[in-house]
Amino acid sequence: MSTPYWIHNWSPFLFQFSDTVGVRYYGLAYVLGFLGAAWLLVRYARAGRSRLPEGLVGDFMVSLVIGVLLGGRLGYFIFYQFESVLANPLVLARVWEGGMSFHGGLLGVLIALLWFSWRRKLPLAHISDLVATATPLGLMLGRVANFINGELWGRVTTVPWAVIFPNSDTSGLPLPMIAPRHPSQLYEALLEGLVLLIYVQWRFWRTDAIVRSPGRIAGECLFGYAIARIICEQFREPDAALILGMSRGTFYSILVLVAGGIVMLRRRSVAP
Repeated sequence: MSTPYWIHNWSPFLFQFSDTVGVRYYGLAYVLGFLGAAWLLVRYARAGRSRLPEGLVGDFMVSLVIGVLLGGRLGYFIFYQFESVLANPLVLARVWEGGMSFHGGLLGVLIALLWFSWRRKLPLAHISDLVATATPLGLMLGRVANFINGELWGRVTTVPWAVIFPNSDTSGLPLPMIAPRHPSQLYEALLEGLVLLIYVQWRFWRTDAIVRSPGRIAGECLFGYAIARIICEQFREPDAALILGMSRGTFYSILVLVAGGIVMLRRRSVAP
């Protein structure tokens, strides 16, 4: 029996040395995301548009990496898999099994920003803007890695570009009979990643927002991410029980939307 849909058969490993050991695309996405962010921060400093000295970029990135990884990991299990942690707390250490949350990572980054701002006597609003201009790059790479891993798939559909994800079925159906789904990971890579990245980079380089309204770009990034995530959630299969009839991704993104809106309202508009 054949199927008109592409069957996902990509390996999660770029290089594999054993069943569980190798270079995974997901880990590579994080590395490239952090390296890309560091490159942007250095470029900002050299262009004279950043109050973060080039010499402090390394220390700043270490703080962000810790915030993203700890916040993202803890957030995933607190927001989506809390029962798993209660049953076996050691599941937190099984990083090779995946499991990261943007909303948890966001909280981790906020804590890292608060600490770094206090430690280095740098304006919190300004360094928040710097992070906001680089974050969509990591989001885009991470969502592409989700697609390669064949995880966080979309809802069942019959659109021509639908994909059959073998892991989406646990009943043992033959591949051609598994329901095709939206490649929602790629929708998120486009909206939460590429589109948002283009926008925040335009705001940083082509307007005076970074100088005249510190914090404004960060607010716009939060607001834009929330809108993009809420849209994409309509195509994504919920990966946990609903909250108030909404997927958890939508529910948490509404909170991010409100937070971003508050930040934007507190900062006067900046004309291009």
